[in-house]
Amino acid sequence: MYLGIDIGGTTTKMGLVDASGAFLSENHFSTAPYSDANQFLSALEREITNMVSLVDHKLKGIGVGAPSANYHTGIIENAVNLGWSEQLDIKGHLEGFMDCSVSVTNDCNLPAIGEMTYGAARSMRDFVIISLGTGLGSGIVSNGRLVGGHHGMAGELGHVNVKPNGRRCGCGRQGCLETYVSATGLKRTLFKLLADYNGGHSELKGCTFDELTAEKITEAALRGDHLAKETFEYTAQILGSKLADLLLITDPEAIFLVGGMARAGELLFKPTRAAMNSSKLNTYNSVVEILPSSLPPERLSILGACGLIMNADEPSKAYNKNTY
Repeated sequence: MYLGIDIGGTTTKMGLVDASGAFLSENHFSTAPYSDANQFLSALEREITNMVSLVDHKLKGIGVGAPSANYHTGIIENAVNLGWSEQLDIKGHLEGFMDCSVSVTNDCNLPAIGEMTYGAARSMRDFVIISLGTGLGSGIVSNGRLVGGHHGMAGELGHVNVKPNGRRCGCGRQGCLETYVSATGLKRTLFKLLADYNGGHSELKGCTFDELTAEKITEAALRGDHLAKETFEYTAQILGSKLADLLLITDPEAIFLVGGMARAGELLFKPTRAAMNSSKLNTYNSVVEILPSSLPPERLSILGACGLIMNADEPSKAYNKNTY
C-alpha cells in the first residue's frame, strides 16, 4: 500500500491506497494551529503512526504534496499559505521516521498526477489541470510528462498577472489571476458588484465577507440572483482569456477544472468555454475541451500523492525522479 498526504493551509488530508487506487483508510487533521514546522511534523508523524497501525498491509512508500514543495530537494520552502516561515525537509524527516521511500511535489501537481494515474487523463499525453479552491493552482502535462521546471516550481498559473496594479495577492504582488479566479476571488468580485449596485436586489447583500462563501454565491446564482450570476460571468471571462493564452503555450488535448469552485458545474464551465474560444488566436483551430475531473474531488489530491510515489521508480512515468 501507499500513503498519500496533501498538506494544505487549513487541512492536511491523508489516505492509504492500494495499487489499484482503492482506499484502505483515510483521515484528516487541521494544519492551521501549527505555527512551527516541527510542531506540525510531530502531529503528522503521530497521525501516520495511528493510520498505518490500523491496516494490515506493508507500507511501500509515501507521496506528499504541499505548497512551495520542491520535488528535487524534498523541502517545503517559504510556503506563504502555511503557518510557519522556516524550511521543512519533509522528505528527509519522513524517510527517517518510516524507513521507506518518500516523494514530494508542489501540491498544485497532485490533481494532474491523480487524473493521469487513475482518471480520465490516463490516455492523454498533453493536458492541463486547473485547481480552483481558496487560490488557483495548475499542473501541466506535456508529452506524457509532468512539467516541473528547473526548480520544480513550474505551473504557477495562479500568479500570472491579469491586471497591473490590481487586487493584492498573498504572494505580495498585485493583479494575480487567483485574486480574481478562486473562491476568494469570487467573494471579492461579488462584494465589488454589491458596492457598485448599492446592493441592488441581491439576496446576498446582507452577508458579511466572512459569512459569504463560494457555495452561497453558487446557490444564489442557480436560483437566478443577478449579481451572483454576473460574478460567475466576470470570473469566467478572466479565466477563459488566460486559458486562451495557455493554449498557445501548451497546446493541450484537454483542460480539467477541479476543486471546490468546479462544483458549480456549467455555471462556471459554460461561460469559461465561451470566453476561451472567443479569446483564442484565430489560427488556433484545434478543439480543446474543458472538462471536470472523473475522480471524487475530496480524494483527487490524495490519489495524486499516491501516484507520485507509486511510479517513482518507473522511467516511463512523467513524475519519475530522472525525467521530472
